[in-house]
Amino acid sequence: MGSEAGPYIGMIIAECCQVGLLLISKQAFTLTGMSNFVFVTYSNALASLILLPFSFFFHRSVSRPPLTFSLLGWFFLLALSGCLAQLFGYAGIDYSSPTLASAMLNLVPGLTFLLAIIFRMEKADWKTLTFQFKLIGTVVSIAGAFVATLYEGPPLLAVATTLNSYQHNLLGEQSKSKWIIGGLFLAIDCVMASSWVIIQAVIYAKYPAELIVVFFYCFFVAIQSGVFTLIVERDLNAWSLKPMLRLLAILYSAVFGSAVQVGLTAWCLRRKGPVFVCMFKPLGVAIAAIAGVVFFGDTLYLGSLLGVIIIVVGFYSVMWGKAKEEKTDHSYQLAGVQSTTENMPLLGNHVEVS
Repeated sequence: MGSEAGPYIGMIIAECCQVGLLLISKQAFTLTGMSNFVFVTYSNALASLILLPFSFFFHRSVSRPPLTFSLLGWFFLLALSGCLAQLFGYAGIDYSSPTLASAMLNLVPGLTFLLAIIFRMEKADWKTLTFQFKLIGTVVSIAGAFVATLYEGPPLLAVATTLNSYQHNLLGEQSKSKWIIGGLFLAIDCVMASSWVIIQAVIYAKYPAELIVVFFYCFFVAIQSGVFTLIVERDLNAWSLKPMLRLLAILYSAVFGSAVQVGLTAWCLRRKGPVFVCMFKPLGVAIAAIAGVVFFGDTLYLGSLLGVIIIVVGFYSVMWGKAKEEKTDHSYQLAGVQSTTENMPLLGNHVEVS
């Protein structure tokens, strides 16, 4: 019984880690003015230091292909897609909310499906029911993202304070404009995260050592984001780790946002498969919404709720099609490469927000 409950508990903890990352990064950006460029650089540098000993120790007895320049090039490309995903993802959180970020992450399976079709990694068989469900689910999810981003509606749930009401009335259109920009950034984050999943499929076919891949991923992201930061942030004070909230956010991101979450997700993936892991993604939306309202005084609007519901419906449609497909064809492969959702850590493990 305990072993059966393990993957369920593991995925709940992993989703809590993900939501915690969204919430603490939002507070670091809003309250301390921390640059998302600096945040990504520090957190990935620390994560790579943590993962270095664990990755090679874990895979020490496993026979694996040698590291070549070609393989390192793939690692660099994986890191670039992940770096852009994180930068746009954290910018989107800064402009909008952790609840919207959690909801938008559910777009990743559908967008990955579309990219797999575009790059001919998946056959477009329009006549099959599974393909139709995945396509319809993708379109529905995208429609839900538009609703959550463009339509606000009346407030449904909030910690009522005079300050919150005053700020909302004062900001007005400016606040709505920031929300839309945040939604756009989060959409770009999802596209980059989907590309990240596609590239992972290629890499794991060449080099099936998950933790070593994650180490190189974090290592190259730290270098890439560091270069971007030096170009964008000319003020050396942007690198300061004071106040303490900045340091706490970086430590949380490196330990819980990368190492713990990736490890738990990979473990659950091996035990129960990719569809099981994906089914817990909408849980993060509920956790983020409740935590945002209770602990940080966020307001939940009708538009956000409707958008989340539509996205989740589309998400489960895509997942149903994928589950049905895997049942009918266990040897399914994508143009000689394993399915983009097989045998790899899935979705926003690094937000990014993947």
